[in-house]
Amino acid sequence: MLAAEIEPADAPGRRRSARAAVALDARIDRGGMDRALCRVVDLSVHGARLETYSALRRGATIWLTLPQIGEIIADVAWATDFVAGCEFHAPLTQASFDALVDLDETLRLQ
Repeated sequence: MLAAEIEPADAPGRRRSARAAVALDARIDRGGMDRALCRVVDLSVHGARLETYSALRRGATIWLTLPQIGEIIADVAWATDFVAGCEFHAPLTQASFDALVDLDETLRLQ
């Protein structure tokens, strides 16, 4: 008989920082080559999960323009079809993170 411990993927302590489910429109710039709209659907101070209209490549550097925050540089950590996860070069401040979560809540109430 085999025994194994199974740990949930989102177990407490596995992530560097808290994440928030959001739905924020943003823009991606790939180093001046092209610009595309996207939606931020998951956010932390260290990165975000994006839904895109054009495929991103793992390892690519992007400039992500977030509402109220402006442009931040990020690397694509993973990508499948039109969903990608990116890691910010510099973490968001807690105040910026809170402002984006508050903006999402305000938009959902409208």
